[in-house]
Amino acid sequence: MSPRKPYPSDLSDARWALIEPTLTAWRKARLDRRPTGQPASVELREIFNAILYLNRTGIPWKYLPHDFPSHSAVYYYYAAWRDEGIFAQLNYDLVSLARVKDGREPNPTACVIDTQSVKTSTNVLLASQGIDAAKKIVGRKRGVATDALGLLLAVIVTAASLSENAVGIRLLDQAKTTYPTISKSWVDTGFKNATVEHGATLGVDVEVVSRNTQKRGFHVVKRRWVVERSLGWIMLHRRLSRDYETLPASSEAMIHIASIDNLAKRITDETTPTWRGTY
Repeated sequence: MSPRKPYPSDLSDARWALIEPTLTAWRKARLDRRPTGQPASVELREIFNAILYLNRTGIPWKYLPHDFPSHSAVYYYYAAWRDEGIFAQLNYDLVSLARVKDGREPNPTACVIDTQSVKTSTNVLLASQGIDAAKKIVGRKRGVATDALGLLLAVIVTAASLSENAVGIRLLDQAKTTYPTISKSWVDTGFKNATVEHGATLGVDVEVVSRNTQKRGFHVVKRRWVVERSLGWIMLHRRLSRDYETLPASSEAMIHIASIDNLAKRITDETTPTWRGTY
């Protein structure tokens, strides 16, 4: 690793040990396909540190500090890892490790589903955004599925105008494909009917958890609070405070990166984010 003053977002040796095998295997596969077979000059750890820095601080690519590799090199690796599913694979591997560390089975049997609508920046294509009529937000909708611990299992990003049921169906498909062991899911009332029926075709019992109408304002809702807390965790990464990404696939990658950052810290017992206390 090149000598420079570390940033708070840099990977520790313990966290890098969790991520390095996947990235090294990816590079080796690339080199095997390259005619010369010569390794690239950049360090994969520094590339990943630069991506974590951007994800945590929310800066544009061209504003990466000069002691990182060039922003064009960092983006090249980021785009390759996004398109080849490396971020999704890392998230999958770390979820299993985090669950085992917590005394659970590696693969979850239940998930919690929710959505979050966020405003978009000016560079986002109009065709990939819409209006969430319920929340009065012009932008995109993030759909996430987590396990009972709040660990990310599936994510999709769509125009905010897409219905909750349409998002829920796609999330169930993704979660069930990745984790065939899932047989139970909890959702809010926006996902009733179509999502519940689709879950039945997949062998997933989808339960709608309603708010307590006797309580006014915010209150903790059984099961649903887990995924709401997870959305709070990823929002501590400033790149996700608004959707800045041109492609929805990049938005999904940024969510995976935030999740990878949190999961690696959880596994190595390093500082993990909190969101207004615990429940």
